[in-house]
Amino acid sequence: MRPLTEAETRTLFEKLGRYIGENIQLLVDRPDGTYCFRLHRDRVYYLSEKLLKVATNIPRDNLVSLGTCFGKFTKSQKFRLSVMALDFLAPYAKYKVWVKPGSEQSFLYGNHVLKSGLGRITENTAQYQGVVVYSMADVPLGFGVTAKSTQECRKVDPMAIVVFHQADVGEYVRNEDTLT
Repeated sequence: MRPLTEAETRTLFEKLGRYIGENIQLLVDRPDGTYCFRLHRDRVYYLSEKLLKVATNIPRDNLVSLGTCFGKFTKSQKFRLSVMALDFLAPYAKYKVWVKPGSEQSFLYGNHVLKSGLGRITENTAQYQGVVVYSMADVPLGFGVTAKSTQECRKVDPMAIVVFHQADVGEYVRNEDTLT
């Protein structure tokens, strides 16, 4: 487990910035202590500094996981955000999308959100902006990227894609063998 390099930190913060904007600082300096990001086997973990000090006693080969896995770096050094980060991103999300009850299951199966399934969307959401997807009961379901801006969503046909699927809580069931 090692600290992220400058390039890795920049890539991680750019990805997180798409979803929570300037609220990244609130993830690091929390009222219950200082938290940090660490890299272990191409995966980025979010953990408290207290837990980090305890983990230094464990050899790297024996360490499987520590803290919350926020995502992983691909072989081309792109960062792929994991659904496990949803609980930390949802409270600070700048842009949100609510899906109708009939479209929740479709989204949880890994499909994009169509205009017909769109319940509400945050005003002034730009195209290709990272959003957190909620149910109408304000339960975070996952996150995605908008395919259309808020103004364009009003004009498109009901079968047009408005949010591209990135990750959802249904991945726990679909990919339980590979999630760490």
